[in-house]
Amino acid sequence: MLPTRPHLTNLRPLLPSMPPLVFLFCPFLFLSLFNTVKEEQREKKEACCFTFILVMAPAGKVTGFHKEGSDWFCNAGLPSDITVVVDDIKFHLHKFPLVSKCGKIARICEESSEKAFIAAFEEFPGGPDTFLIAVKFCYGLRVELTPRNIVIVYCAADYLQMTDEYGEDNLLSKSENFFHNNVLHNWKDCILALQSSNPVIARAEKLQIISKCLSALSMMVCTDPGLFGWPMMMYGSLQSPGGSILWNGINTGARIQSVESDWWFEDISYLSVGLFERLINTMETRGLRPEILVGAIMYYARKYLPGLGRWQSGQSRKTRTFASFSLTPAVVDQKVLIETIEKLIPEKKGKSFCRFLLGLLRVALILGVNQMCKDSLERRVGMQLEVATLDSLLIPAYSDSDTLYNVDCVERIIHHFMASESRITLFSPSSLDPETSPSSEPLRKVAKLIDNYIAEVASDIHLKPRKIRSLAEALPESSRPLHDGLYRALDIYFKAHPWLSEKEKEELCNTIDYQKLSIDACAHASQNARLPLRVALQVLFFEQIQLRTALAGCLHVMDTESAPAGPIPSDMLGQIVQRDGWRTVVQVNQVLKVDMDNMRSRVGELEEEFSKIKQEMKRVTKSHSSLSSPRLVARKIGCKLVPRSSDAQPDTVDITGPTHRASVEQAHRPHHSRHWKSFSMF
Repeated sequence: MLPTRPHLTNLRPLLPSMPPLVFLFCPFLFLSLFNTVKEEQREKKEACCFTFILVMAPAGKVTGFHKEGSDWFCNAGLPSDITVVVDDIKFHLHKFPLVSKCGKIARICEESSEKAFIAAFEEFPGGPDTFLIAVKFCYGLRVELTPRNIVIVYCAADYLQMTDEYGEDNLLSKSENFFHNNVLHNWKDCILALQSSNPVIARAEKLQIISKCLSALSMMVCTDPGLFGWPMMMYGSLQSPGGSILWNGINTGARIQSVESDWWFEDISYLSVGLFERLINTMETRGLRPEILVGAIMYYARKYLPGLGRWQSGQSRKTRTFASFSLTPAVVDQKVLIETIEKLIPEKKGKSFCRFLLGLLRVALILGVNQMCKDSLERRVGMQLEVATLDSLLIPAYSDSDTLYNVDCVERIIHHFMASESRITLFSPSSLDPETSPSSEPLRKVAKLIDNYIAEVASDIHLKPRKIRSLAEALPESSRPLHDGLYRALDIYFKAHPWLSEKEKEELCNTIDYQKLSIDACAHASQNARLPLRVALQVLFFEQIQLRTALAGCLHVMDTESAPAGPIPSDMLGQIVQRDGWRTVVQVNQVLKVDMDNMRSRVGELEEEFSKIKQEMKRVTKSHSSLSSPRLVARKIGCKLVPRSSDAQPDTVDITGPTHRASVEQAHRPHHSRHWKSFSMF
């Protein structure tokens, strides 16, 4: 309000009705009223001019901002009276527009007595670009809020204290309304807002922006996506009875595709590691199934750990994204990613999941993550080693070791398997591994896997015998019903290491139980020149024992064939298979013995016939010596006389052609010698 004189002002309404004589007789009153009116007009004029300069000059004449070098200037045509510095960028502005909207700048102006001063804002949210948006809002220029800048603008408004206390419908309230009414109800906008929040993550956490976005995303994932209008918002309920999409009542023929559970994997893979971890934890709290969470984790890991693709061929599925917008992949520290994923993965079991863990362990060994993370990965693999595969277990040695494969790591995994008393549960059926059988015997599966692993790494010339023995003895004897796999692995190792001493070979062979070797393995071991002599003798000894046991079993089976068959215990299944094999060998040997007896009798008959022919030849030679020469007689009976060097003996007949005995022996000696070599007990 303008200052006035109340005692004189009260007389102003009476001026038109006052007679002129009053002013003639009271000149003092006339002069006082005249001066009062003149002073009021002057004060009103000054007040109007002042209001026009402060209110209309900056707002009415400002058309924007321009940049000169690295400094920003307002196009108001008036000199600036405040300079704000943000990250070494200067903004030459005016006090009144800023004071009327920003509480922080108003407090700075109150504390400063200078007409023109400089204010520096350190760690301003969003930097100079975001401050320029706030300044434009203060000057009344148009400001556009989008999902990409809403979080930063929200934090900048909070930093500048642009509340409704300093102006109705201020920037902070506008940002808050846009965030709650637009961003939180749209999947795409939530993803964009989260991705843009990395520069101001601390202040966004304080304002609960991050937690609200994560909660909204997890709710959308756990609920039918058709309820939220993405991407089927355009369809609504305009569907024909057959399920096709209607447009203006016209059947388009297009059909709405069913929504799969992995539709959101690609979208959330653009978030940073920290936000991804918090999102997975939020979804787990809301009760999302573990197999779905593991699928999202595996997808995220394969995207930012390219090495996993080499060991996950055929395992990854191409998922589609519903958010049709361009996103920039996050900048990820691979070590931090592996350590984070190790904390996120649940205690579950599955074939593809175990393969993923082993691939993750390979990358962890390459990158050199902390020892706690590596131990945890090895423990997780060991707890489900029975579902692992050989190719995924062949982990190369990335350190300075001379060996090709990391045998120590596999040995630790085996120890974790043996130490895991409580077995972890499987994923739900038909989720990740429908072929996994929960009723299988884990110990025997692991024993077979380790035998194949030893056979695979045995060709490494730098692998020491103690490593082979440690792997073989890491499992108990009851884990191997047959020791054929272990014998095969040791034979490959002996072949690749011919310089081993007899003592070292015997120490390795002590891990084999010769009574658990099959027929083929025994036959091979008894003729294996790479085995020590003592081991070969032991194999032959147990072979004879097994043969006798098999013969006794065959006789017992023949006696009890008419008896009703009962259930076969599972622990005797291997013995029955072994006995049946030996029974077949015995039958073959019996047939061969009969053939050999027939052959011997036939050879005896031929020998008797040959002796009769010789006697007949002598008789004919003596009776017809004067009528024909011996050569003629020999030619008639198919013989040939060969002259001898000694004349002391009379000329004899030498049958150079193959005799019947020789023919029989030559025809049957190879066959006879082979069977005799294989079955020397007969």
